Amino acid sequence: MGGMLTFLLWVYLSGCVGVFGVCVAQHRRKLMGEPSIDGKMKRMMTSFTAITLGITRRGGVPRSRYDGHKLVRRVMLLSSACTMLMLPVVAQEASGKGEGAQVSVPGTAEISLAPTKVDVKPVARDEEIRERLQNVLEATEWFTAPEVRVEEGVVFLDGMATTEELKKWASDLARNTQDVVAVANRMEVAESSIWDLAPAWSGLSKLWREFIRAMPFLLFGLLILAVSVGGSMLATRKTRVLLRSRVQAKLLRNVIAYGAGVFVLLFGTYIVLRVSGLTQLALTVVGGTGLIGLAVGIAFRDITENFLASVFLSIQRPFETGDLVQISGVTGYVQQLNIRTTILVTLDGNLAQIPNATVYKNNLLNFTTNSNRREDFDVGIGYDDSINEAQEIALKVLTDHPAVLNRPEPLVLAESLGKATVNLRIYFWVNGREHSWLKVRSSLIRLVKCAYQKQGISMPDEAREVVFPQGVPVTMLAGTSAVEPAATPGNASPADSTNAELEVVSTKAEAGFSSEASVIEEQGRQAQPLQEGENLLPEK
Repeated sequence: MGGMLTFLLWVYLSGCVGVFGVCVAQHRRKLMGEPSIDGKMKRMMTSFTAITLGITRRGGVPRSRYDGHKLVRRVMLLSSACTMLMLPVVAQEASGKGEGAQVSVPGTAEISLAPTKVDVKPVARDEEIRERLQNVLEATEWFTAPEVRVEEGVVFLDGMATTEELKKWASDLARNTQDVVAVANRMEVAESSIWDLAPAWSGLSKLWREFIRAMPFLLFGLLILAVSVGGSMLATRKTRVLLRSRVQAKLLRNVIAYGAGVFVLLFGTYIVLRVSGLTQLALTVVGGTGLIGLAVGIAFRDITENFLASVFLSIQRPFETGDLVQISGVTGYVQQLNIRTTILVTLDGNLAQIPNATVYKNNLLNFTTNSNRREDFDVGIGYDDSINEAQEIALKVLTDHPAVLNRPEPLVLAESLGKATVNLRIYFWVNGREHSWLKVRSSLIRLVKCAYQKQGISMPDEAREVVFPQGVPVTMLAGTSAVEPAATPGNASPADSTNAELEVVSTKAEAGFSSEASVIEEQGRQAQPLQEGENLLPEK
């Protein structure tokens, strides 16, 4: 029974939709002026009401255990009552229209504004107004098949206009005519062909006329711009000459000179734009230059930072070409300083390229600013040896060495007590420009070792503990005695070798004490440069 009830509800709702559709169609036909369907509509609504009343009779809706049958019956009865009430309304609308339903309502764009005053007895007749407007529209030859109709002072315009402006012009013409009450402009605007090149030619002609009109300003602007370029070059050259004796840094002189030239060029550009009547554009150029500079500085932050660091380094000059420096753990001789990097020749003969920002921000050691350089090394003596005697022996070696400076004086200090030795640290000073500290240090280590051996100062190795789990068996051979081996003819004794070694201050392997800076610089010149650029440091 529930399925039967659902079917009846579906039939009823379909009927409601049909009645609603008929009502909408009736209203549309009345608006369009078409014949109405009032009779059909009345018959359909009457039939639908009768069917609804028949279904909702007592027993029409099957009774079952379905609890909503009373609610369904009430809804259908209420809908039937509403349908019955709509019949008189529909009939009244159908009878009230009459002939007026055949008149179409014009759009709002076709109706002109109502006049402030309408004459009861017009001077001009409708035919005179029509004839006058018709002649004017045809005389202009701007319209295709213009047609004017006047009824009771209301002008109706038909035809084809080429543009919206001409259509509006026709409306204004009719509105300004004597005794015209209102204007209904129903002209159509002709659509231009896709192959119509008239707008393009019109635009080109307009541009050409504007170009001819602006020719005097253009020539005058080019003259001012040429003068500005010449003034910029002259300002750059004169500023560089003026700062040559006042500013030693070449890069700083160039930056100031180019800045003066750019200022003159920008000023000339501003004058050109002002003369051309582009004041707003001139202000935009002047203000945009700063914004562009800021944007470039942010986008190329590393490049800008390195450039500014090169300017500061060329002003402060913490090093010169050929100086031995240590930057960020890299030790080498300065070969070049350009606007981006500092190039060093390391002690191995390699070229190292360090960004100027790193050079400017990190610790920098310059070993060439002070020619004297202190070096040190340590040596360990036995606990049974005299520390005073060992210090005197080492100090004598230092003072007798030709490459060691007496001022500042060398030092031999007891540094620490080791497991098997007393550790001494030996300090000495050398002239870093004349001597190589590496060669001098090698010579001193060799000479101190020979002097300790000659004087009987022991230099034991670090204590080591060796464990033999199974022990070490010892066997004594009968009839043997510990006899020192005889000296081999032709071999010198250890004491003689030590004395001979003490007399040699520099061996062939050490190759003298001269500085290797010239050799390293020569290797750097032979190497291929990492980056081409002007050296900002003066040559020595």
